[in-house]
Amino acid sequence: MPWLQLTFYSNKDKAEALADLLSETGAAAVSMQDAADQPLYEPPPGATPLWQLTNVVALFDENSDGGGVIEQLKAAWPEALPEYRSEILADQDWERAWMDDFKPMKFGERLWIVPSWHEAPQQDGVNILLDPGLAFGTGTHPTTRLCLEWLDGQALHAKRVIDYGCGSGILAIAAALLGAASVIGVDNDPQALVATQDNAQRNGVSILTSLPAEVPQNSVDILLANILAGPLIELAPKLAALVKPGGLIALSGILPDQANGVRQTYAQWFNMEAPVEVDGWIRLEGKKRTD
Repeated sequence: MPWLQLTFYSNKDKAEALADLLSETGAAAVSMQDAADQPLYEPPPGATPLWQLTNVVALFDENSDGGGVIEQLKAAWPEALPEYRSEILADQDWERAWMDDFKPMKFGERLWIVPSWHEAPQQDGVNILLDPGLAFGTGTHPTTRLCLEWLDGQALHAKRVIDYGCGSGILAIAAALLGAASVIGVDNDPQALVATQDNAQRNGVSILTSLPAEVPQNSVDILLANILAGPLIELAPKLAALVKPGGLIALSGILPDQANGVRQTYAQWFNMEAPVEVDGWIRLEGKKRTD
């Protein structure tokens, strides 16, 4: 059947309360959506991440009195309601419509992310089976793309790799499928370690998972860290210590105006290459000095 959809332009401080109120007002379903293409990184345990600008979307039966719903909301909301849009949505297979939004994605020459409902476009490629999820990355953000494309260009045979801040484990899985001898997924969120193990099992690869304090120094040939500039600078001595002399590092989650600060920090241990930018995000890479 058709639906009445109300979309409220809110923010992370008010979105949950507004969603609860919409449910109490009779919404058949309420969801929250990113209103500004802001990436979400793994939250601390027990936290519920939301975007700074969050759209709260509610579906009501088509025969619902939209004006009456708005009046109820105004009466119960302690301040002026956020701006909103009202529209009638035609009936459709919502699950199918959602699935159709996600297609196989290619990174570099041979690496693909393939949702479970699609055939792999390149049968002899390196295909990561991964479905989109709410809490963890699936390769759609430029920071993940930058790291995957870099990995695709590396010779990983017999190499030990760390994915630091592993989230869903997408970079760790890619490294394993590309031939790494061993891969460690590191994260301070136990949920991320569980997600990494689940996705690794689904892709038929073996990945060790670890909390940050448990990883030995000078242990890997390659370290990837797709987090944020602040943590990258704070963790620089620790991350540098994890990489063998002559080993490689690739860093992402960096905005252009942050790149120089991160690059200078890591230049204490690594010979750093020029930044690579995609859609307003930066990847930095370097080789650890042997002297």
